[in-house]
Amino acid sequence: MGLLSTLLGKATKGTVNVPEYRDRHPQRSAVIRQAAAVLLGYPDRELIDQLPVLEDALAEVGVAPSAVEPLTRWLRESDLSEIQGDYVQEYDLSRRHSLHLTYWTDGDTRRRGEALSAFKQVYRAHGCVFGDEELPDHLPVVLEFAARVSPEDGFELLQRYRPSLELLRLALLRDNLPHACVVELVCSTLPGPSPEDESAVARMAGYGPPTESVGLDAYDPRLLPMTGGNQ
Repeated sequence: MGLLSTLLGKATKGTVNVPEYRDRHPQRSAVIRQAAAVLLGYPDRELIDQLPVLEDALAEVGVAPSAVEPLTRWLRESDLSEIQGDYVQEYDLSRRHSLHLTYWTDGDTRRRGEALSAFKQVYRAHGCVFGDEELPDHLPVVLEFAARVSPEDGFELLQRYRPSLELLRLALLRDNLPHACVVELVCSTLPGPSPEDESAVARMAGYGPPTESVGLDAYDPRLLPMTGGNQ
């Protein structure tokens, strides 16, 4: 059982015994997660200047440039001030595409505070000092942790909040936003195919239908079975 499971407590509903998951392509997963952490961050001139390096790194692990081309093209061809304004509107001011994983599962509830505390404890256990610039469940933060600090606990964070990732992916695709391709790439580092719609995400989590305002109704990450298998 991983550290996150210990902090959140053993699952008591919907749990199944599954083989321990082992990433057959750890280098690919690490590069994708690190590149995604950068690409999903606030767009500035430094990010745009880094695009060739990110594309080369992804290509070295077998990811074609076309996989992230919708986003890289948008970043290269649009005015920077327009890009930044769109990013703030879609990811900071709107909840439709929240990059905070616990928002999709807990909304603005007391339970979300407990989940955020668990994230911080996982980071601290690895000697990471977390500042006040961003919440610990912010997807770029989680991805960088998984890529650079602890692939094992990073994987468990991402897999435990897989429904959040998939709901975000579907929301981005539905609204035709360029960051969808990056979230799709992140999901490809996790076991099993992505669900086709919100109902399938709910079935993945083992709970009933998604709500419009948050994500999944009655979905508790402490009760989500971990998915085994190999990539």
